Amino acid sequence: MYRAAIFDIDGTLVDSNNLHAEAWGEIFRRFGVDLPHDRIRAQIGKGGDNLLPALLPPELVERCGEEMEEARKALFKRDYMPRVRAFPGVKQLFEGLKASGAHIVLATSAAEEELESHKRTLDIADLIDGATSADDVERSKPCPDIFQAALVKLPGVSPNEAVVVGDTPYDMQAAGRAGVQKVGVRCGGFPEADLLSAGAAGLFDGPWSLPSSLGDWLKRG
Repeated sequence: MYRAAIFDIDGTLVDSNNLHAEAWGEIFRRFGVDLPHDRIRAQIGKGGDNLLPALLPPELVERCGEEMEEARKALFKRDYMPRVRAFPGVKQLFEGLKASGAHIVLATSAAEEELESHKRTLDIADLIDGATSADDVERSKPCPDIFQAALVKLPGVSPNEAVVVGDTPYDMQAAGRAGVQKVGVRCGGFPEADLLSAGAAGLFDGPWSLPSSLGDWLKRG
């Protein structure tokens, strides 16, 4: 029986994946690297520690990676965060989950400051049992660290009693490595086949289509 839901945020609860790709692209151009949007977009869902090595030469990552990450964070906060919008149905879903007795934790590869902004956008702070961000872990998805940290926020809940909801293959891979069941949502724009091949046990269009009973998540989609 599932007792808790762990939610990714970007692309899962808020419509931000394209914005993150645009922000990274702008930063890369500042450093003399012009990459196709689609190539960057395919890596969204990872933190900078895993995204940069997937896109840039090792020597550039070593020399400029930290500066790039800081620049992206500042740029996103200033120019892109105001454009982030919540997907429909999130608050209603969380209210239904809480009414059913489920625990809810947020788990994002974004920094704590972005996490707090998303919580305000979603208006769900009083409905969650905890949250974890990139500031809480050493490695981002697809490493399992963020979901392992989320499980710590759920005392008494074992990994096989929790379900991760995410929109990227990296969410699915990280959840699998943490021993947690995983459900994919299509609203983040990743191909359905990629989510399934990464281990998604169920697929839904978005938070608006998720049932408020955890027991129904792996039977539909």
